[in-house]
Amino acid sequence: MASTTAATAPGRWARQYETIYILRPNVDPDGADKVAKRVAEVVERLDGKLTKVDNWGKRKLAYNIGKFSRGIFIYVRYVAYGDMVAELERNLRMLDPVIRFQTVRLRDMIDLGGVDVDPDEVKFLRVETGEDEDEEPNLEQRLGMAPKKEPASDKSEGSGEEEE
Repeated sequence: MASTTAATAPGRWARQYETIYILRPNVDPDGADKVAKRVAEVVERLDGKLTKVDNWGKRKLAYNIGKFSRGIFIYVRYVAYGDMVAELERNLRMLDPVIRFQTVRLRDMIDLGGVDVDPDEVKFLRVETGEDEDEEPNLEQRLGMAPKKEPASDKSEGSGEEEE
């Protein structure tokens, strides 16, 4: 009887995971691309499948991590075997632009061969550094000892040079 159950059991079941990693707010686009390529490479090398990638953009952190009060959030959902999670987290730990990450298991017992992937859902978007975004405040500004920077458009108004 034990031989019949062993013959019908599948070789390995995969699981569905999601990982959210936070990049430094001042990361350059090439550094963010390096992290994205490493994540995709680890998933591919260990026979997993990316199912969704989403760039949530720059957000305020609930608490300061190091000296940063903001971070760039990237969401990645994938189907893989359990050994891949440890390897992915090991790679994220070694990359300097990554300041935090967390992985959560969503579902168990998934047939990896039956997972359909939409190519548009798994593209890593390039992180753009916008000039209009707030810069990270320095220590004096966080303590309230220095005035906050005013927008550049307010400086040109009210100069009074055009009056006659």
